[in-house]
Amino acid sequence: MNLGSAIAPHDHEEQPRVLLVDDDEVNLLLTSIALRDRGFAITEASSGEQALQMMADWLPDVVVLDAVMPGLDGFATCQELRQMPGYESVPVLMLTGLDDDASITRAYEAGATDFFVKCTQWSLLSGRLRYLLRASRTRHELERSKSKLARAQDLARMGSFDWRKGLGDIAFSVEGLRVFGLGATDRLGMRDFVRMMPAEERRGFLRILHEVLDHGTILCNDIQVKLTDNRLRILHIEAEPEFNELANLIGYTGIVQDVTDRRVAEDKIKHLANFDVLTGLPNRRQIFWRSERAIEHAKRLNHCVALLQVGLDRFKVINENLGHHAGDELLIEVSRRLRGCVRHCEQILEGSVDMNGQRVHRTLEAVGRLGADEFVVLLPEVANEREAMDTAHVLLNALREPMMVAGQECFITASVGVALFPAHGLNVADLLRNADVAMDLAKSQGRNTAQLHDPQLASKGRVRLDLDTALHKALERNELVLHYQPKIDVRTNRMVGAEALMRWNRNGQLVPPGDFIPLAEATGLINQMSLWAIDEAARQAAEWQKSFGFDASIAVNLPSRLFEQSDLVEKIEAILAARGVSPRCIELEITETGLMKDLQGVVPSLHRLNQLGTEISIDDFGTGYSSLAYLTSLPISELKIDRSFVRDLGDTPQSSAVVSAIIALARALGLRVIAEGVEKASQMEVLYNLGCHICQGFLYARPMPASQVEQWLIDTQSGLAQPLGGGAAVHDLLPKMMGAHR
Repeated sequence: MNLGSAIAPHDHEEQPRVLLVDDDEVNLLLTSIALRDRGFAITEASSGEQALQMMADWLPDVVVLDAVMPGLDGFATCQELRQMPGYESVPVLMLTGLDDDASITRAYEAGATDFFVKCTQWSLLSGRLRYLLRASRTRHELERSKSKLARAQDLARMGSFDWRKGLGDIAFSVEGLRVFGLGATDRLGMRDFVRMMPAEERRGFLRILHEVLDHGTILCNDIQVKLTDNRLRILHIEAEPEFNELANLIGYTGIVQDVTDRRVAEDKIKHLANFDVLTGLPNRRQIFWRSERAIEHAKRLNHCVALLQVGLDRFKVINENLGHHAGDELLIEVSRRLRGCVRHCEQILEGSVDMNGQRVHRTLEAVGRLGADEFVVLLPEVANEREAMDTAHVLLNALREPMMVAGQECFITASVGVALFPAHGLNVADLLRNADVAMDLAKSQGRNTAQLHDPQLASKGRVRLDLDTALHKALERNELVLHYQPKIDVRTNRMVGAEALMRWNRNGQLVPPGDFIPLAEATGLINQMSLWAIDEAARQAAEWQKSFGFDASIAVNLPSRLFEQSDLVEKIEAILAARGVSPRCIELEITETGLMKDLQGVVPSLHRLNQLGTEISIDDFGTGYSSLAYLTSLPISELKIDRSFVRDLGDTPQSSAVVSAIIALARALGLRVIAEGVEKASQMEVLYNLGCHICQGFLYARPMPASQVEQWLIDTQSGLAQPLGGGAAVHDLLPKMMGAHR
């Protein structure tokens, strides 16, 4: 017998069993791999129909459903699943789009336990699944406890009583007396029984009792009593009327049960469904419910409702450095402080105005936890935007005080987004979304501040989202292109290289790099796009070699985060080999600031690339760190003077001094130096006199498609090119450019 095969099923059973349903094969594969790496046993299904067939004879621990699928979508699948025996309480996580509030609402209506926005943050998805599993296990344990207790009470009625009309008081059995903490020889009359009840409940119970006796109906009620030993218990009383042959009421017989434990279990289950396990705050479901009630009252009473979304700043830093236990302590303390700033209420009262004329809907006010490091504050009645913003600043001030976490003093701040009904939304989903947009704006403005929702900013956010979605598809649609800007040696008037600059041809129009490069960096797409740029530049270098004998290098910008990939050098080597070009045909440019962000992580890859034969250039030199010691230990071949220094050459002596220092430093270290952003002949002349002989900028050529580079060379050689930077024409500056190209 194979020992490995014998123990493998046991190991597999200990892993949480996840049914992953997605019609997108790529998403299904990526999510499966990520979750398996994090300790989950994954079973895949490519459609809702297939998932339901599999679950006919198999019960997973949790189901992850894609909301949008052809045929039976996630919502319909969830509804049918909830109708299957045994699947009433299985956790279901619905995967939705980033800004799809309608799907989120539909997910809850269909019976989903929670939702998760589709993304590649697998650790967050893994954490959400484990949270659902923990909550599900706790809930199942409570339900099993409740079921066992209910069965025991059904089998053994705790006590009985009998009352005969006109014959005196209630007669309890021995077991019935024991329910009240009394012995077999004790007596319990109606007056004694009523006196055990809280004073505020006696009048209501007596009113119900009189109605039952007057109409001869069944009595079924739960009451609270204080026993002789001062214990508070909840008793369930059921009594049925008895009639004589003339249909006249002659008495009642009934049972009394102590249901305190069952009620406690029910309350715990309700609490789990509506409150966050860690902080005890209302969860998203409860806040949604309270907010809907608050909006209903606001419509009737004509006032405003405010939702404040609170996001902690730098929580990830504390969580990673001090550990998750410390992070939990911090979240608990934050929740305590937030609750101290508002009239947080656990009990919800029905109606809008109570006996004393007070507005009872104000009891809806609460602090809730949306998840992770985000909280929400519901203000069911505010007079105006200023009142809501004042509350936001009270929250910020409360969080600024130092906190003790894991025995260490920590400081935490928050960013708050504020949205009001009806000005910023007519339903809860709109208010939450707009409060979230305002919170993101507060974070972008430096954090530790509050921001009121601005509809114009929300519109820009949707434009950014559309751009983000289109950028994800740009590569597969071949919409990215490279434009090339020549590098000129002013001593020989020759093109000694070119820089490849990425452009996005979207719907026939070029999207400015400033609009999509930061977005690509934020989403992580910049890595894939940069590798594509290297491949495309290598292909172009090979084509130019055949076309006009190009023997220089093409520079490609490389983001520092790309160096986080352990196989980066192997990927670049494979690209060059596939294109059949020498490693020296590609020069890699990395910004000084990007280099210094993770110098220790970047250096090994730079040395390996240098050994491969690929040269490294430091871009935007002079704009980063003041320490230059790293230059002596890095395999750098070239420094690029930033355009901010070139711009004022010839106008301010300070710029000339800085450029002169950079050139002297490069010369001492044996490095090439190149100036970018050269737009005027006067700038070129100063650079030449200072000893910088390689220039790049509009004075010579703008970035152009690859197909135009060869023609540009012919035009500049024949003197047809026009002046670009204001000053001498290009053919005056470069009369013999590329003399070999004839």
